[in-house]
Amino acid sequence: MAAGAPLGHNLGRLLDRCGLAQRIRACRTILIKPNLVDVLAPPVTTPVDIVEALIDWLRDHCDASLVIGEGTAARDHDTFHVFSELGYMALARRKAVELVDLNDAATSHSRRPDCRRWPELHLPALVYEAFLLSLPVLKAHTLDRVTLGLKNMMGLAPPRHYQEQGSWKKSAFHRDLGHAVADLNRYRCPDFTLLDARVGMAEAHLFGPLCDPPVNRLVAGFDPVAVDACGAALLGRDWRQVEHIRRLHNELGRAEPLRIIETAGEGPGNPGEDNEKAGQDRYRLPA
Repeated sequence: MAAGAPLGHNLGRLLDRCGLAQRIRACRTILIKPNLVDVLAPPVTTPVDIVEALIDWLRDHCDASLVIGEGTAARDHDTFHVFSELGYMALARRKAVELVDLNDAATSHSRRPDCRRWPELHLPALVYEAFLLSLPVLKAHTLDRVTLGLKNMMGLAPPRHYQEQGSWKKSAFHRDLGHAVADLNRYRCPDFTLLDARVGMAEAHLFGPLCDPPVNRLVAGFDPVAVDACGAALLGRDWRQVEHIRRLHNELGRAEPLRIIETAGEGPGNPGEDNEKAGQDRYRLPA
């Protein structure tokens, strides 16, 4: 990101470079899926400013209905409480977008014999009807190394099917977590991922130190495996050590070879030129 440049400017340049406008032109509904795991301030959760900037860009480039959907994992309150506390209710009023608690949405039941962890799965019907845009934050994870765009899909899982023994609302996923996340994405993975890597959680997903210095990146792409592999590298993790990325490599996308186009925001003395990296350079992204 260009130092001092407005978020909307940097985000718009990135999304333009990705060619997102062409892919969403005919969409009727776009579901924006942030990471709102609980009432915890950013960067544990997706900050409302990047969602607002994304909504502004989408409104300029398509006529689709925009929905912000999440299913919090919090045990003691619902998603609308999280929406309210983290500024999403105010955003929805300001921008006239719909908020949906995916934990309570009508579901669709699917079966896949190739998925050993989830041979059948219940997910909100909405996620199959809309263009699904995952908007996670850059975070390490204590059990599966990282939580990025692919793992953000756990917010889709309805607690009435995946909450065990009064624990957090998606607790069934903690049994064989990497395999569970991989199978979930085989049913429904993001159509596009926008990873907010402006700060970064260095060691864990709910607590602990931030990345120092801040990563200061936005990462986006249509390949969810590639985006997560790039995010893992920004945290100093090898994607091969992240089970769900390793399982989905060469199936839902490619973690290697990783083609990275760095898009610099325009500013004084900075023409905003693109810089392409590939191969082993993926581990030398500034972080």
